[in-house]
Amino acid sequence: MPNAARAVKTQAKPNSRNMAAAGLRAFFNIARDWGLNTDAQMVLLGTPGRSTFFKWKAAPETADLKRDTLERLSYILGIYKALQILLPDTTAADAWVKKPNTAPLFGGQSALDRMLGGNVADLMVVRQYLDVQRGGWA
Repeated sequence: MPNAARAVKTQAKPNSRNMAAAGLRAFFNIARDWGLNTDAQMVLLGTPGRSTFFKWKAAPETADLKRDTLERLSYILGIYKALQILLPDTTAADAWVKKPNTAPLFGGQSALDRMLGGNVADLMVVRQYLDVQRGGWA
């Protein structure tokens, strides 16, 4: 068996705890870039208890996330990536979430205001909006 094939066979699949840790680390970096306070971060993550939130922040590798939180992380990471594609200027991409938006979906409020509605669906519609803007699926 060639070395490359053997390496592929022996690579460990990421477990859910490793994926959760990576997702949380990415989330906290995005929250920093977007200038989100603790309360906003907690809402985006599904309003975990404060002690749980701070434990996730201090030691993401110990987090055992529920499906709802993983779904929220997925949408937030997708929103961040879509913004980086649509607005290659990082400062503009990071600022977009807080700017008032005239699209009917936002009703003059910012995307962050919509995302802070607290429901997974609020994150989903922002993600879908951005995907449509960049020519992706609707």
